[in-house]
Amino acid sequence: GMTAHYLATSVYPLKAGERCLVHAAAGGVGLILCQIARRIGAHVIGTVSTEKKAALAREAGAHDTILYTMQDFVAEVRRITDGAMVHVVYDSVGATTFLKSMDCLALRGMLALFGQSSGPVAPLDPNVLNQKGSIFLTRPTLGHYVATREELAWRAGDVLGWVRDGSLKLRIDREVPLVHAAEAHRALEGRRTTGKVLLVP
Repeated sequence: GMTAHYLATSVYPLKAGERCLVHAAAGGVGLILCQIARRIGAHVIGTVSTEKKAALAREAGAHDTILYTMQDFVAEVRRITDGAMVHVVYDSVGATTFLKSMDCLALRGMLALFGQSSGPVAPLDPNVLNQKGSIFLTRPTLGHYVATREELAWRAGDVLGWVRDGSLKLRIDREVPLVHAAEAHRALEGRRTTGKVLLVP
């Protein structure tokens, strides 16, 4: 929850009417990020692998969903936005989406790479950022966005407050005994999950 919070409020502070692309929109962070972005008033586009996941992403607030297994997500973003593209891409996937994510950005857009479920991104020539439209690239981590007690209290207070009042819905995909943690990792890597996977003692 706090990862989705810092992405939408600090890494690229979304404004009402702006457009964002959320990769893995039916994943643990993705479902929460869709809700927060929608709450702000942004137009939310989510990428997913199946129709079932598309339905979950739409329930969470995605205005549009793209099945990346059947559609070119760059072409679909271009179609959905009438060529205007998005202000920010929130990318937790990494290697398989990174370069095409840049092609989804409007001029001076932001690519927030906050994960690498498909593997790490290859080294990048900074000139590519210029060629793609003077875009911004960041690789944030939660620890840097809860670095002070005030930030931690703000983010946790917002997220837990929204959960308490029912305006933020959490989805637990499964609970896996800690002894089978490798199985949980395989399910995440294989994109066979929606929502959060909990490891239990």
